[in-house]
Amino acid sequence: MKNLKLKSARAAMDLSQQQLAEKVGVSRQTISAIEKGDYNPTVNLCIAICKALGKTLDELFWEE
Repeated sequence: MKNLKLKSARAAMDLSQQQLAEKVGVSRQTISAIEKGDYNPTVNLCIAICKALGKTLDELFWEE
């Protein structure tokens, strides 16, 4: 399932996939795969992404 919440939060902060990847210490391809729903990130990576984007786990990763 695509993570459109992550993609829109990243875009709202005017960050590229590369910039977000550098902030959280992963490759751009990893961010791309998470957004596409092809990769399930670890809890630690989810937390790092949330901190970088100023969002909660629920806001970015909870499926309704």
